[in-house]
Amino acid sequence: MNILTNDPSFTAWGWAVIDKDNKIIDCGCIKTAPEQKKRRIRASDDRERRSIEITTKLIKLIQKYDISFIISESPHGSQNARAAIMIGIVTGIITAISCCMEIPIETYSEQDAKKVLLGKKAATKDDIIEAIDRLYDVEWTDIKYIDESVADAMAIYNVALQQSSMLKILRK
Repeated sequence: MNILTNDPSFTAWGWAVIDKDNKIIDCGCIKTAPEQKKRRIRASDDRERRSIEITTKLIKLIQKYDISFIISESPHGSQNARAAIMIGIVTGIITAISCCMEIPIETYSEQDAKKVLLGKKAATKDDIIEAIDRLYDVEWTDIKYIDESVADAMAIYNVALQQSSMLKILRK
C-alpha cells in the first residue's frame, strides 16, 4: 500500500510517496509559475493551464505508484483575493482527484504537523527540514523550495502516522 502525502500549493506543490514500511519511494515538487503576460492570455486561462499541469502530474504519480491513500495539508490563510483563489484551486484539485479516482483522503493542518513534529506551533522551514531529516531518509536536493515542500509533505505524513485511525487500519 503506497501513500501520497502532499503540501499543496499553486506555485510549489510538495509531494512524497511512502511505502508500507514508511520508506520514501519518491518525492519532489510540482512547480508552476504564472505566464499570462508571456503567453498573452487572461489570468483565468493561465490558472486553468497551471491547474491542468498540477493535476496531470499528480494523476501520473498516483498511477505510477498505485496510490491507495492520500494525505494532504489543509490549505490555509490568504493575504489577498489572489491567494484565496489559489487556496480554492489546490483544495479543488486534491479533493477532485481523491473523489474521481476513489482514493481515500485525510487532511491535517500545518499547525498540527508542527506540534506533532516539534512540540510547538511556531517553527521555521529549516526546523522542519532538520526534524524530517532525523526521522526519514530523504534525498535532499539543496534546492530550497523543493526541500521545503517535501519536508512539509513529510511533516503532514508524520502527523497522520500519529493521529489517523484510517491509516492504522490500512497498515494492518
